[in-house]
Amino acid sequence: MQEPIQPSRGSWWALSPLVVFLCLYLVTSILMNDFYKVPITVAFLFSSGYAIAITRRLKLDQRIYQFSIGAGNKNILLMIWIFILAGAFAQSAKQMGAIDATVNLTLHILPENLLLAGIFLASCFISLSIGTSVGTIVALAPVAVGLAEKTGIDVAYMTAIVVGGSFFGDNLSFISDTTIAATRTQDCSMKDKFRVNSLIVVPAACLVLALYVIQGLSVHTPPQTDPIEWVKVLPYLLVLGTAVAGMNVMLVLILGIFSTGLIGFFTGMSFFDWFGTMGAGIIGMGELIIITLLAGGMLELIRYNGGIDFILYHIGNHIKGKRGAELSIAALVSIANLCTANNTIAIITTGPIARNIARHFHLDRRKTASILDTFSCFIQGLIPYGAQMLIAAGLASVSPLSIIGHLYYPFCMGIFALLAILLRYPRKYS
Repeated sequence: MQEPIQPSRGSWWALSPLVVFLCLYLVTSILMNDFYKVPITVAFLFSSGYAIAITRRLKLDQRIYQFSIGAGNKNILLMIWIFILAGAFAQSAKQMGAIDATVNLTLHILPENLLLAGIFLASCFISLSIGTSVGTIVALAPVAVGLAEKTGIDVAYMTAIVVGGSFFGDNLSFISDTTIAATRTQDCSMKDKFRVNSLIVVPAACLVLALYVIQGLSVHTPPQTDPIEWVKVLPYLLVLGTAVAGMNVMLVLILGIFSTGLIGFFTGMSFFDWFGTMGAGIIGMGELIIITLLAGGMLELIRYNGGIDFILYHIGNHIKGKRGAELSIAALVSIANLCTANNTIAIITTGPIARNIARHFHLDRRKTASILDTFSCFIQGLIPYGAQMLIAAGLASVSPLSIIGHLYYPFCMGIFALLAILLRYPRKYS
């Protein structure tokens, strides 16, 4: 097997493919006031082609090979397997009536004025329990979409509530990969990091929860005349239960798929209908898979050409004082996250440098770990090519940018984390 080619020296030019993508997709969509004017697949196709074109010292076939290394990265492939299983589960659950039954049950249990707050709390609790934002979105997004359709709430807005809450647990959970990466790179305990982190982000979550309670006062749900079909709720109860129990997200989805088929057989769905709906769900994830492969390849070329090394070197050389040191760590992990579209990888990449900065400027490593985790989750919630945004947009059939505009919690989390640095809060750890 051919070994990956060694990267060249860092350069600001290495970051230009990311600029090309953002201009093509984000800036154009905002200027045209139409998030569907430029398909995200086309934006990634052009920026990926540009990244291949500007890569130097390699023949064309070597450039394409290096691009393919990024597209075939194990984290990229893991995302793709989750997309495939999520598509099959979501479509088969919808076909056999699991989503409608779960929506009816939710509307029956929650008062209409607490619907938005209830969905946010559920997302926070599940993500805190399972430690993954992707698993939370897979479990709750279809239900949120069904609730939006029943109540007349904007689908992108309701989906954003789930996505926002999912980052609460991704940031705080003891079993979250971001928490593990942040504490290990900074050599501090999870308990101590949780204590500092919660002082920063829990007030943000409470503020957002209060906002959803206020906005929920104007929500009016239709009177429930449909009977609750409890047996059709079982696939979602199984998915939520196994997810909260800590089971691997892929096993959770496989169990969910088989449960929809089994219950579907007893409620009138044929064997071939089940196969057909699963196939339709997988095909429906095709665009997300293409985006993920193109993004992985493009970001690998940015890394290969030295874009991340360039950022780490230049930010690290312009630090003055403790406040500046903490701000530089936040900037390092944020830009690394933009270039990798993976908050765990961003923490692992910048963690050793953050530890050296913390040692040199006598920073509290518990707060340093919190800064790494919080800012990586904040940026992950803002990029339209992150796994969370892609899978949420795919399940809701909306543009990623339309979701980002409603992400109250990630925005609030980022603001509170920035204030914690500027105001030296919490004082004990600053």
